[in-house]
Amino acid sequence: MSKLIRNLLLASPAMLCFVLGSQLQASAQATSGADSNPSNSQLLNQINNYSQEGTSNSTNQVTNVNQLRDVSPTDWAYEALRSLVDRYGCIAGFPNQTYRGSQPLTRYEFAAGLNSCLNQIERLISSQDSVSTEDLETINRLNQEFQAELATLGGRVDEIESRTAALEDSQFSTTTKLQGEAVFGISNEFNNSDLNEVVFQDRVRLNFVSSFFGEDSLYTRLDASNAADSGFQTTSNEGEANEVAAPLETGDLTYQTGPTGENNVVLGWLAYYFPIGEKIDVYLPAAAPLWQDFVPTLSPYLDSFTGATGSLSSFAESSPIYKIGLASGGGVGFNLKPTDFVTVSAGYFGGDSANPLEDADNDGGLFNEEYSALGQVTLSFLDDKLQLAGTYVLGKFGASDNTIYDLGVGTGTARQPFGENGGEVSSNSYGLEAAFQLGDRVALNAFGMLTKAQQSGGPDDADIYSYGGGVSFPDLGKEGNLASLFVGAEPYVDSASNGVGEDAPIHIEGLYKYQFNDNISVTPGVVYIVNPNGSSDDEDALIGVMRTTFTF
Repeated sequence: MSKLIRNLLLASPAMLCFVLGSQLQASAQATSGADSNPSNSQLLNQINNYSQEGTSNSTNQVTNVNQLRDVSPTDWAYEALRSLVDRYGCIAGFPNQTYRGSQPLTRYEFAAGLNSCLNQIERLISSQDSVSTEDLETINRLNQEFQAELATLGGRVDEIESRTAALEDSQFSTTTKLQGEAVFGISNEFNNSDLNEVVFQDRVRLNFVSSFFGEDSLYTRLDASNAADSGFQTTSNEGEANEVAAPLETGDLTYQTGPTGENNVVLGWLAYYFPIGEKIDVYLPAAAPLWQDFVPTLSPYLDSFTGATGSLSSFAESSPIYKIGLASGGGVGFNLKPTDFVTVSAGYFGGDSANPLEDADNDGGLFNEEYSALGQVTLSFLDDKLQLAGTYVLGKFGASDNTIYDLGVGTGTARQPFGENGGEVSSNSYGLEAAFQLGDRVALNAFGMLTKAQQSGGPDDADIYSYGGGVSFPDLGKEGNLASLFVGAEPYVDSASNGVGEDAPIHIEGLYKYQFNDNISVTPGVVYIVNPNGSSDDEDALIGVMRTTFTF
């Protein structure tokens, strides 16, 4: 017995360091950075594992060196490993039966591993009658040499235990985490300064994200806002030298599309995501769903799901086809990935699914006159750097609210092509979308769409067009920054059977988001719109914005 200890501890100290250090890594390499981050909670489990080695057979305990798949008899430390396993039982491996003996370790990690093996050796010594004084002196010397590290390690464990207890006492939930976004926006329309004033608006969102099985997510969002819409006005020329003020119909900003009125708190979104197998993801909304909640919109960096970290305007965020027939009630959506480069999306939203009434003032029910259905096929190439999609949306709109486009995009005529009292409306919309990532610093996106609207109770029909393209420069000047330029035409009625036709409202938007830190960004930008209400008689609109976004 004494001869083995002497050979192990005296004749080969370098091998001992390798063996013990590697043994330690096999239990704790997954806690990367524990030495530089004392608050890492995984360190506590690491130390507990060390203290248990040699006293019990854990799931990673090795009883034969041949159980380690990456250790072979040709390895220079094979005999040392075999001796420690066979005689002392203080070697553990990763759960996948690997040892990873070439990985580095810190002195703290070595001290913990050494302490484990010394404890085992002391137990073996106590069971023997003949132990040399030289062996005991060697053990004491090693124990004294790493006494400081062991003491520091013990203090760190005590600190982690204290912090863990404090977190457990004050934790909000074991299944739910809180996400939040607060937006402060200052904006003004400068081309009609005699009609408009500078406004300071806000929107706050608190999102509770719960998971019950690890792969599912339940989103419950509370919203509060005082930004009903832009509220700005423009002027329209009616006859010679006759200018009249008119509400600005286009250019709504993203944080102006979810009003709650005087910052009243409302349920802004309620939805549940869960997978079926490995190829199907299900989206099950119960309140205020969006198509872009689950459908790929192919609008990198600009689409932030009506948030305030991407584009300034709702129109530049993504194609207006994803803003057709958005419901206040529920529905269902699916994403199917038969292959890595094909995604098939399909969904159905009931317009007013919580309302059981159907009369002149109501279009209630999940399967009634008011609903929308979407289908899309998305193709990905070049490791998802190039993406193409084709989209179809069927919309049915009741007489009480026959608005085709939501979230403030399009002219007033495009949203209600047959007027507010035009009765029920049906629409068939077709869209093409594309996105191309040019390296890490440049991204392109573009879309085009056509909506063919039909008056359900009358003879009128209309063709509505929209198109646009953008270029984005992520991380420009600093990681997290974003510079973008977007140009397009918001939805407008190109032709209609009743003779209505509009000029394209050309939307030009430029922004630069500066990311101060992980939680605060400031985004100045401008939105310039030609023919903002669909007529060349309209005065152009120039909207300046300074948006500050807090996320947590």
